[in-house]
Amino acid sequence: MNQDNVFQKVFTLGNSYWLTRFAILRLLGFVYAVAFLVATQQLVPLIGEHGLTPANHFLANVQAQLGSRTAGMLQLPSLFWLGISDRGLSICAWAGFVLSLVVLAGYANAILLGILWTMYMSIVHIGQIWYGYGWEIQLLETGFLSIFLCPLLDGRPFPKRRPPILVIWLFRWLGFRIMVGAGLIKLRGDPCWRDLTCLAYH
Repeated sequence: MNQDNVFQKVFTLGNSYWLTRFAILRLLGFVYAVAFLVATQQLVPLIGEHGLTPANHFLANVQAQLGSRTAGMLQLPSLFWLGISDRGLSICAWAGFVLSLVVLAGYANAILLGILWTMYMSIVHIGQIWYGYGWEIQLLETGFLSIFLCPLLDGRPFPKRRPPILVIWLFRWLGFRIMVGAGLIKLRGDPCWRDLTCLAYH
Protein backbone atom coordinates (compact mmCIF):
# COMPACT_ATOMS: atom_id res chain seq x y z
CA MET A 1 0.00 0.00 0.00
CA ASN A 2 1.57 3.30 -1.07
CA GLN A 3 1.72 6.47 0.99
CA ASP A 4 -1.20 8.16 -0.83
CA ASN A 5 -3.51 5.24 -0.08
CA VAL A 6 -2.52 5.26 3.60
CA PHE A 7 -3.19 9.00 3.80
CA GLN A 8 -6.58 8.60 2.12
CA LYS A 9 -7.56 5.69 4.36
CA VAL A 10 -6.68 7.62 7.54
CA PHE A 11 -8.73 10.64 6.54
CA THR A 12 -11.77 8.60 5.50
CA LEU A 13 -12.05 7.54 9.13
CA GLY A 14 -13.61 10.94 9.71
CA ASN A 15 -16.80 9.51 8.23
CA SER A 16 -17.40 7.62 11.50
CA TYR A 17 -17.44 10.87 13.51
CA TRP A 18 -20.63 12.40 12.09
CA LEU A 19 -22.43 12.05 15.44
CA THR A 20 -19.42 13.48 17.29
CA ARG A 21 -19.50 16.56 15.08
CA PHE A 22 -23.25 16.94 15.59
CA ALA A 23 -22.87 16.78 19.40
CA ILE A 24 -19.88 19.14 19.52
CA LEU A 25 -21.58 21.82 17.43
CA ARG A 26 -24.88 21.65 19.33
CA LEU A 27 -23.10 21.84 22.70
CA LEU A 28 -20.92 24.67 21.44
CA GLY A 29 -24.04 26.54 20.35
CA PHE A 30 -25.45 26.11 23.86
CA VAL A 31 -22.27 27.37 25.56
CA TYR A 32 -22.01 30.31 23.16
CA ALA A 33 -25.66 31.16 23.85
CA VAL A 34 -25.06 31.23 27.61
CA ALA A 35 -21.87 33.28 27.20
CA PHE A 36 -23.49 35.86 24.94
CA LEU A 37 -26.63 36.03 27.13
CA VAL A 38 -24.43 36.79 30.14
CA ALA A 39 -22.68 39.44 28.03
CA THR A 40 -26.02 41.14 27.25
CA GLN A 41 -26.50 41.72 30.97
CA GLN A 42 -22.92 42.47 32.05
CA LEU A 43 -21.01 44.22 29.27
CA VAL A 44 -22.42 47.70 29.74
CA PRO A 45 -22.18 47.75 33.58
CA LEU A 46 -18.65 46.31 33.50
CA ILE A 47 -16.92 47.79 30.42
CA GLY A 48 -19.43 50.30 29.05
CA GLU A 49 -18.85 54.04 28.83
CA HIS A 50 -19.72 54.46 32.52
CA GLY A 51 -18.79 50.93 33.58
CA LEU A 52 -16.36 49.80 36.23
CA THR A 53 -13.50 49.49 33.72
CA PRO A 54 -14.56 51.30 30.53
CA ALA A 55 -13.34 49.52 27.42
CA ASN A 56 -12.90 52.79 25.49
CA HIS A 57 -10.29 53.91 28.06
CA PHE A 58 -8.64 50.50 27.85
CA LEU A 59 -8.35 50.67 24.05
CA ALA A 60 -7.00 54.22 24.27
CA ASN A 61 -4.33 53.07 26.73
CA VAL A 62 -3.37 50.14 24.50
CA GLN A 63 -3.11 52.45 21.51
CA ALA A 64 -0.95 54.91 23.48
CA GLN A 65 1.39 52.18 24.71
CA LEU A 66 1.82 50.52 21.31
CA GLY A 67 2.05 53.77 19.38
CA SER A 68 -0.79 53.35 16.89
CA ARG A 69 -4.24 51.90 16.42
CA THR A 70 -2.92 49.49 13.80
CA ALA A 71 -0.40 48.08 16.28
CA GLY A 72 -3.20 47.76 18.82
CA MET A 73 -5.40 45.88 16.36
CA LEU A 74 -2.57 43.47 15.56
CA GLN A 75 -1.69 42.89 19.20
CA LEU A 76 -5.27 42.71 20.49
CA PRO A 77 -7.68 41.95 17.61
CA SER A 78 -11.23 43.17 18.22
CA LEU A 79 -14.08 44.53 16.13
CA PHE A 80 -14.42 47.30 18.70
CA TRP A 81 -11.30 49.03 17.41
CA LEU A 82 -13.61 50.21 14.63
CA GLY A 83 -15.86 51.94 17.17
CA ILE A 84 -17.18 51.24 20.64
CA SER A 85 -20.30 52.34 22.47
CA ASP A 86 -22.78 50.93 24.94
CA ARG A 87 -25.21 50.35 22.09
CA GLY A 88 -22.53 48.59 20.04
CA LEU A 89 -21.67 46.29 22.96
CA SER A 90 -25.33 45.38 23.40
CA ILE A 91 -25.89 44.78 19.69
CA CYS A 92 -22.84 42.50 19.52
CA ALA A 93 -23.97 40.49 22.55
CA TRP A 94 -27.56 40.07 21.37
CA ALA A 95 -26.51 39.24 17.81
CA GLY A 96 -24.13 36.62 19.18
CA PHE A 97 -26.91 35.16 21.30
CA VAL A 98 -29.27 34.87 18.31
CA LEU A 99 -26.60 33.28 16.10
CA SER A 100 -25.75 30.85 18.91
CA LEU A 101 -29.38 29.72 18.99
CA VAL A 102 -29.16 29.08 15.25
CA VAL A 103 -26.18 26.77 15.84
CA LEU A 104 -27.96 25.13 18.76
CA ALA A 105 -31.01 24.54 16.56
CA GLY A 106 -28.92 22.56 14.09
CA TYR A 107 -27.58 24.97 11.45
CA ALA A 108 -23.82 25.49 11.48
CA ASN A 109 -21.21 26.09 8.81
CA ALA A 110 -17.67 27.46 8.90
CA ILE A 111 -18.77 31.01 8.07
CA LEU A 112 -21.32 31.17 10.90
CA LEU A 113 -18.90 29.67 13.42
CA GLY A 114 -16.19 32.06 12.25
CA ILE A 115 -18.50 35.01 12.86
CA LEU A 116 -19.38 33.78 16.35
CA TRP A 117 -15.71 33.22 17.19
CA THR A 118 -14.75 36.69 15.94
CA MET A 119 -17.53 38.35 17.94
CA TYR A 120 -16.69 36.55 21.17
CA MET A 121 -12.95 37.14 20.71
CA SER A 122 -13.74 40.84 20.26
CA ILE A 123 -15.50 40.85 23.63
CA VAL A 124 -12.80 38.85 25.43
CA HIS A 125 -10.00 41.10 24.19
CA ILE A 126 -11.60 44.22 25.64
CA GLY A 127 -13.08 42.49 28.71
CA GLN A 128 -9.94 43.05 30.80
CA ILE A 129 -10.12 41.43 34.26
CA TRP A 130 -13.73 40.34 33.74
CA TYR A 131 -12.80 38.13 30.80
CA GLY A 132 -9.34 37.08 31.92
CA TYR A 133 -10.20 33.56 33.06
CA GLY A 134 -9.14 30.26 31.56
CA TRP A 135 -12.60 29.19 30.45
CA GLU A 136 -12.85 32.18 28.11
CA ILE A 137 -9.67 31.06 26.34
CA GLN A 138 -10.96 27.48 26.27
CA LEU A 139 -14.21 28.59 24.67
CA LEU A 140 -12.31 30.58 22.05
CA GLU A 141 -10.03 27.63 21.30
CA THR A 142 -12.99 25.26 21.06
CA GLY A 143 -14.85 27.71 18.84
CA PHE A 144 -11.82 28.13 16.58
CA LEU A 145 -11.39 24.37 16.12
CA SER A 146 -15.11 24.04 15.37
CA ILE A 147 -14.76 26.37 12.38
CA PHE A 148 -12.80 23.60 10.64
CA LEU A 149 -15.12 20.84 11.79
CA CYS A 150 -17.92 21.62 9.35
CA PRO A 151 -18.23 22.61 5.66
CA LEU A 152 -17.74 26.18 4.51
CA LEU A 153 -21.33 26.70 3.33
CA ASP A 154 -23.41 23.58 4.03
CA GLY A 155 -25.06 24.22 7.39
CA ARG A 156 -27.24 21.12 7.63
CA PRO A 157 -27.00 19.06 10.84
CA PHE A 158 -25.61 16.07 8.90
CA PRO A 159 -23.76 17.39 5.83
CA LYS A 160 -22.28 15.03 3.25
CA ARG A 161 -18.72 16.19 3.92
CA ARG A 162 -17.16 14.00 6.60
CA PRO A 163 -15.56 15.58 9.69
CA PRO A 164 -11.78 16.02 9.27
CA ILE A 165 -10.04 13.44 11.42
CA LEU A 166 -7.23 15.90 12.20
CA VAL A 167 -9.72 18.27 13.87
CA ILE A 168 -11.15 15.38 15.90
CA TRP A 169 -7.65 14.64 17.21
CA LEU A 170 -7.10 18.32 18.00
CA PHE A 171 -10.30 18.22 20.09
CA ARG A 172 -8.88 15.22 21.95
CA TRP A 173 -5.65 17.13 22.55
CA LEU A 174 -7.65 20.11 23.84
CA GLY A 175 -9.58 17.88 26.26
CA PHE A 176 -6.33 16.29 27.45
CA ARG A 177 -4.73 19.67 28.11
CA ILE A 178 -7.78 20.90 30.01
CA MET A 179 -7.80 17.85 32.28
CA VAL A 180 -4.05 17.92 32.92
CA GLY A 181 -4.11 21.68 33.44
CA ALA A 182 -6.95 21.39 35.96
CA GLY A 183 -4.86 18.89 37.92
CA LEU A 184 -1.66 20.93 37.77
CA ILE A 185 -3.38 24.10 38.97
CA LYS A 186 -4.57 22.21 42.05
CA LEU A 187 -1.05 20.99 42.79
CA ARG A 188 0.25 24.53 42.50
CA GLY A 189 -2.57 26.14 44.44
CA ASP A 190 -2.75 24.18 47.69
CA PRO A 191 -0.19 21.89 49.37
CA CYS A 192 -2.93 19.49 50.53
CA TRP A 193 -3.18 18.22 46.93
CA ARG A 194 0.54 17.41 46.95
CA ASP A 195 0.55 15.54 50.27
CA LEU A 196 -2.79 13.81 49.45
CA THR A 197 -4.68 15.19 52.48
CA CYS A 198 -7.39 17.25 50.73
CA LEU A 199 -9.97 14.51 51.26
CA ALA A 200 -9.34 14.75 55.00
CA TYR A 201 -11.04 18.16 54.92
CA HIS A 202 -13.63 17.83 52.11
